[in-house]
Amino acid sequence: MISRRSLLTTALTLGAMKAFPGLSYAQARPLVFATFTGSWEEAHKAVLVPAFRKANADAAIVLDPMLSVDQIAKINAARANPPIDVMLHDPGPALVAIGQDLAEPYPVEKSAYYKDLIAEAQEPMGPAPFFQVVGLTYNPETIKKPPTSWADLWNPEFKGRVGITNLNSTLGTGWLVEVARMHGGSEANIDPGFKALEALKPNLAAVAANPGALATLFQQGQVDISPGNFNAIQILKARGVPVEFVAPKEGAIAFKTTIHIVKNSPNKELAFKLIEASLSPEVQTTLMNSPYLIVPTNAKVPMGGEIARVLARDTEELKKKFVFQDWKKINEQRSAWIERFNREIKI
Repeated sequence: MISRRSLLTTALTLGAMKAFPGLSYAQARPLVFATFTGSWEEAHKAVLVPAFRKANADAAIVLDPMLSVDQIAKINAARANPPIDVMLHDPGPALVAIGQDLAEPYPVEKSAYYKDLIAEAQEPMGPAPFFQVVGLTYNPETIKKPPTSWADLWNPEFKGRVGITNLNSTLGTGWLVEVARMHGGSEANIDPGFKALEALKPNLAAVAANPGALATLFQQGQVDISPGNFNAIQILKARGVPVEFVAPKEGAIAFKTTIHIVKNSPNKELAFKLIEASLSPEVQTTLMNSPYLIVPTNAKVPMGGEIARVLARDTEELKKKFVFQDWKKINEQRSAWIERFNREIKI
């Protein structure tokens, strides 16, 4: 079946080839940006893409939302002529993509904004435009006492009401590491986490395929409590869905999201300009505000609003209050963890 996106891409490409007969198919196609599903796709469609098009003569761009693991697989399948120009990754997949030589070095020397990023966001193989934060999500209409700890998910009161994601997402894997740590494990010792997951089964209502699907389960009233992304919850709240976010006493998980020019992209210059737009104070300020509430990395963007109230007043406070994980260590065994999770965690 031909999707609407495929039809749009083909139409834009054929139009460009007609206007410039010397172009090949790969050179003529619009810029393809592989964002994440759910709230990320919504935020980028509403804010980043319009800012990019406004600054670049209404240049053609197509969003192709998918998980990081799928981005890497898709590019690996066509390295010489990649179907994606810009990829978005959480820390674990970013290390994989760079290790597999799928990313171009970012042209730092011609960037207007790279030097303004906080030090942790200055990644020469792909800067980080945003931080993500994972904590506890719950429905305040059905759960009257707000949870305070990851351990609350095991409360017998929540039998058949807990949602989690599988380990293909950073949310799922990062949360499992914290569960392991809570029981004496770590990035290097995940067994206590799997043992705790086995004990969680009576409480599980669903294992979502990705964070976007988990948000949908809240919207449909199929789960009442789960680990969740801060910004995804804010979009649900803006829609009137009864849901709240709380940072657990063990520390919420914080990780940076990096954005990369795909190696061999026929649209390298436009890819650079899209990334520049994502680093700009204007885009980061807009995405920091309701309903997106994505944590900015440009030091010229002061944290404010709900982010300053709930998470941190500045990046220094964020670094003190939140948990940062060793994704290099996690990546060493992540594939085995995913296989084990898919084999053992079924409801």
